[in-house]
Amino acid sequence: MINGVLSISGKPGLFRLISRGNNMLIVESIADKRRLPAYAKDKVVSLADVAIYTDNGETPLSDVFELINKKESGKPVNIDLKDKEALKTYFAEVLPSFDREHVYANDIKKVISWYNILINDGLTDFSVQTEENKETPAEVKKEAKSAGKTSGNSATPKASSRKPAGTAKSTTVRKAGK
Repeated sequence: MINGVLSISGKPGLFRLISRGNNMLIVESIADKRRLPAYAKDKVVSLADVAIYTDNGETPLSDVFELINKKESGKPVNIDLKDKEALKTYFAEVLPSFDREHVYANDIKKVISWYNILINDGLTDFSVQTEENKETPAEVKKEAKSAGKTSGNSATPKASSRKPAGTAKSTTVRKAGK
């Protein structure tokens, strides 16, 4: 499950939420298992809250990961991440309805990089936990927000009450309810 898997702006890679402290979260790098704090000034986004713009609205990142996993038979994506046209062509094969005006090559690169990190760590269950009795990333973000932490970047909301996260430009990667 991708619940508890976080992206932190300014820090490479992905992280697992380990614990919470005063005005910070304790996270562990998925790549090297190193633990470090994520402070209130850091922008933290849970992968469970990320979605991709499509012609029909949005597709959750977990669904995109499933599509990539199916295409790659559970193996990492082997593509030149610097070749923008190759990235767009590959993504069109995986998610043909992605919004070509709002989905940039850098966004596709980020999604593929995240997928490869998770696959290399042995995580192949990309589902999102929805049980009522377990803490969800939204609750983690709410707690972090109450401790002064921001969760994602602000931008113009869509009617779905979701706000984009990512670069200052229009972006592909989105998170739910800020």
